[in-house]
Amino acid sequence: MKNLFFASLILFAVSTIAEAQQLKSPEGKFVMEFSLQNDGTPTYNLKYKNKEVVKTSKLGLELKDDKKSLLNNFTVVDTKTSTFDETWKPVWGEVDNIRNHYNELAVTLNQKGTERQIVIRFRLFEDGLGFRYEFPAQKNLTYFVIKEERSQFAMTGDHTAFWIPGDYDTQEYDYTKSKLSEIRGLSEKAYTANVSQKNFSPTGVQTSLMLKTNDGIYINLHEAALINYSCMHLNLDDKNMTFTSWLTPDAKGDKGYMQAPSHSPWRTIMVSDDAREILASKMTYNLNDPSKIDNTSWIKPVKYIGVWWEMITGKSSWSYTNDFPTVQLGVSDFSKAKPSGTHGANNANVKKYIDFAAANGFDAVLVEGWNEGWEDWFGHSKDYVFDFVTPYPDFDVKGLHEYAKSKGVKIIMHHETSGSVRNYERHMDKAYQFMKDNGYDAVKSGYVGDILPRGENHYDQWIVNHYQYAIEKAADYKIMVNAHEAVRPTGIARTYPNLIGNEAARGTEYQAFGGSKPNHVTVLPFTRLIGGPMDYTPGIFEMDISKMNPDNKSHVNSTIANQLALYVTMYSPLQMAADTPENYNRFPDAFQFIKDVAVDWSESKYIEAEPGDFITVARKAKGTNNWFVGNVNGETPRTSNIDFSFLEKGKKYSATIYADAKDAHYKTNPQAYTIKKIAVTSKSKLSQLSAPGGGYAISIIETK
Repeated sequence: MKNLFFASLILFAVSTIAEAQQLKSPEGKFVMEFSLQNDGTPTYNLKYKNKEVVKTSKLGLELKDDKKSLLNNFTVVDTKTSTFDETWKPVWGEVDNIRNHYNELAVTLNQKGTERQIVIRFRLFEDGLGFRYEFPAQKNLTYFVIKEERSQFAMTGDHTAFWIPGDYDTQEYDYTKSKLSEIRGLSEKAYTANVSQKNFSPTGVQTSLMLKTNDGIYINLHEAALINYSCMHLNLDDKNMTFTSWLTPDAKGDKGYMQAPSHSPWRTIMVSDDAREILASKMTYNLNDPSKIDNTSWIKPVKYIGVWWEMITGKSSWSYTNDFPTVQLGVSDFSKAKPSGTHGANNANVKKYIDFAAANGFDAVLVEGWNEGWEDWFGHSKDYVFDFVTPYPDFDVKGLHEYAKSKGVKIIMHHETSGSVRNYERHMDKAYQFMKDNGYDAVKSGYVGDILPRGENHYDQWIVNHYQYAIEKAADYKIMVNAHEAVRPTGIARTYPNLIGNEAARGTEYQAFGGSKPNHVTVLPFTRLIGGPMDYTPGIFEMDISKMNPDNKSHVNSTIANQLALYVTMYSPLQMAADTPENYNRFPDAFQFIKDVAVDWSESKYIEAEPGDFITVARKAKGTNNWFVGNVNGETPRTSNIDFSFLEKGKKYSATIYADAKDAHYKTNPQAYTIKKIAVTSKSKLSQLSAPGGGYAISIIETK
């Protein structure tokens, strides 16, 4: 690893005003200027290629029960500059190596009248800016409560935005594309009908927020290293086109409890005139600390199937019985209970999935609904809590573990907390030890429903700390975590790489709940995936859900070729083949791509990209000379044009192309696809049709 650190390097020009400081990115693409206004309010602005992208924006924090907040009356008492350049190796990822190169400016401010000090630290990369607030140990600022953070992001115009409404409890929305000036009107219906906290502004949106200016500049606003702090939303002043941070409140309405020394998460601004560079940026990871897990040999990417989609569609159920025995007969007394006949997590069904996984080269099988409690939670008590160790009578924990082990397959644990996080913390050691005793090394956790204690939100400081506690406790037991309904990721997987997946967005399950927009998967990599991989659960082959469950009339808004491409365009070290074995057996030729595609990569090339319209990615499988290409398309049919210059010169390859048929359409003809093989080299080019809601996938295997 190459690590160069030169303290006090002069990286900025001092203007005639002593408080104004200028910081340039390592190659000069960005220029950030910090200054104090006449009343001592700290501000910054940002230019990209000599063009202003963030106008002068205020910084600071409003404190609770305090006559003087940390907003103004500051003077600059010290500035320090430095440069940093390293290359680090992720445990898993899109690339083998990540360069972390930035110039830094740390401004120490003293507040007149209170003699309190804060440090605002800026890091400027070649892909954008990160800044955070730091609170050094000091006599006059030890314990304090944040009423609101007042970080501004002043936009230069009425940009196009890809946004979901502000909500303290869910990110599971379809994205809306609109001008900033249209957000208020368009969010009115969603705000009154769906947003869980009615006191949040109707002009509030969630991060990661993707923007595009009229002159073709792409801007992404997010946060990095969200630890011991509330999740940030953005509230828009749509008269001045200025976003201001809006933190998630707790049950009392407070936004954060702080004790110095401490610091906020990083606020991030990515900018480029090429959408592909937003997708390729590793700035969010670079603003997180290196791995705190010394031995990471037990952390491995996973391709899995699961007893899950049949439950999501309503074909089978999580509950062993509909008789609610733990209410009527006493806890765990199933001797008189009548099985529902639809329970998915039964021994015979799980063995079927294990056999399918073993026959097709999958690493693991996820099983949901294996443990007692679902009948109460669904039937009687929203406050029901699970113990995470007691199986239903038709689920033989040890027997199934031994059966899976004999087939070379792991079983993935499922912990549905029902939002009762204190209960989960009480049982966590016992639950993780139960996993280790029975051969489980990965868990999918869930936080469905209101958070208990009542009044807490899914993204306030208290629950953010719980999610972090669960990840760190899992690391103690060498367990990998895939958290659903948790806070959106902010690059923490660099520090704790056992966090191999999150949901934190509208995933495939919504295709069985009424559908998602056909261009949804062309937006997610620009928004949700900026902070880390998503367990999106792709691979659905039967789009008519009524064929799984006659009572469910939903339709999957995607073609089969699009579903295959997701394994490349939606990066994750945890990839699920989400459909049932029966549906894969109907299309064995298309299923071959899912069997072949890798889940860990040494190189990634973003070939084409436009948020909301299309994404084309090529990735090289780690440890091989084989490549896989994925293209996903929005609602407008188009011809994708790519060349294969990413291939090694002088080598020959066999490319298998899984593509939409000419008459394919996500709604009317989603299962129409073609498969063809061609020989390719680094000089080859390809023009390929992508249907509405469609795409294509290519496996490229070196020929000897």
